[in-house]
Amino acid sequence: MDNLIKDIDILPADEAQACEYKVTAEENTGKSKKLYIESYGCQMNFSDSEIVASIMKENGFDTTATFENADVIFLNTCSIRDKAEQTVRKRLQQFNQIKSNRPDLTIGVLGCMAERLKEKLLEEEHLVDVVVGPDAYRDLPNLVMAAEEGQKGVNTFLSREETYADISPVRLNSNGVSAFISIMRGCDNMCSFCVVPFTRGRERSRDPHSIVKEAQELVAKGYKEVTLLGQNVDSYKWSPEENNKARLNKKEAEHIQIVNFAGLLEMVAKISPSLRIRFSTSHPKDITDEVLYTMKRYDNICKYIHLPVQSGNSRILDLMNRTYDREWYLERVAKIREILGEECGISSDMIAGFCSETEEEHRDTLSLMDLVQYDFSYMFYYSERPGTLAAKKYTDDIPLEIKKRRLQEIIEKQNQLSLVRNQMDIGKYQEILIEGVSKRSEDYLKGRNSANKVVIVPKEDLEIGQYVTVKITDCSSATLFGEISR
Repeated sequence: MDNLIKDIDILPADEAQACEYKVTAEENTGKSKKLYIESYGCQMNFSDSEIVASIMKENGFDTTATFENADVIFLNTCSIRDKAEQTVRKRLQQFNQIKSNRPDLTIGVLGCMAERLKEKLLEEEHLVDVVVGPDAYRDLPNLVMAAEEGQKGVNTFLSREETYADISPVRLNSNGVSAFISIMRGCDNMCSFCVVPFTRGRERSRDPHSIVKEAQELVAKGYKEVTLLGQNVDSYKWSPEENNKARLNKKEAEHIQIVNFAGLLEMVAKISPSLRIRFSTSHPKDITDEVLYTMKRYDNICKYIHLPVQSGNSRILDLMNRTYDREWYLERVAKIREILGEECGISSDMIAGFCSETEEEHRDTLSLMDLVQYDFSYMFYYSERPGTLAAKKYTDDIPLEIKKRRLQEIIEKQNQLSLVRNQMDIGKYQEILIEGVSKRSEDYLKGRNSANKVVIVPKEDLEIGQYVTVKITDCSSATLFGEISR
């Protein structure tokens, strides 16, 4: 799989996550046309690209890992930071150079950037033929056909119902071990710095039975791990009535089964004890004790929670409209440690230099990091996004050099904490799931433990997809190293 995934992981920390992308894998089933997709940003985008590939496959397209061989090129985009959008623009310019010699080539922008910049991409910059938002992927075959006939194909309609629950994704770049399952779409949280509610629409949850069915199909194909995805998985809530799945009379309504996230976790965990379950992302205001006790009850639910804090200062959290304060967040962390133990992995997102942030408030973030002891974090300096509440209400008044210096202090703090947390694992025996070959040597394999930490072990006679118990012998701030326990 590594040769088909382009991970841009040797970049300044403020650029790395926004630029990370994956390309499509090669699939040859005899279809008449070739589709190439690059996916930028979050796991949800990667999952969406698998849905897109499935839709296009049903309409005469195989996927290709080489854009020179493609009839259609899609960029599935991210708008979370300006750097991500600039990266996509540069890529579009490169593809348009190819199109100058191949006028039959169709180029499309999908996802969040398409939703935010549709007019500019089509009319001002003339970089694309097709612009499609996250809720309109079913319309892609028609839009591509229109583009082939010389028209511009556009659909950025945001739906209150679309979940793509009936579409079986094509597993792009699959290692045959791990897969994403989208459980909900959109977001109702209006964090002042975030474009997601505007680019992905309102929150809606997917039918739990379709989620279980997809997980069962993956198990039947030999997959060993699924990650349940949503902008805010802890607010997952489904019932036949609330999700417009059925017209019910009063008597029927009395027996409606409402499934929350804890219930969904349990349903998936019961499919097979050999199927690992992960999930992302949790919102501190919504994660419940019920979810934590469900995680504790099932060994195959991984003991890891991505719990973005964004800032360690209550005033800044209020400006960000995160709807919790420092004390609330620390109470939730304390409850995680109480129920799941100190070995439960916790990671975070942090934003340095948000509007009006003082040095003392910045130090509150550093002190909160010391209290929580994060295993790892995604760290950025604030990047104002047009159309967000922060852009409308607040002045982006922290100079860039101060943002970068604060970010560097956060990075240095996290590196220290990651090393301490990893050193705690040395000498312990852990079960890991082998996912692939180490990037640095074919003599070693990589896997992950329950806490979502990468563990490197000697290859010996191990196979990808195998569970193995290892003794942790060494570590860096980013990686654990182990030996096989016989």
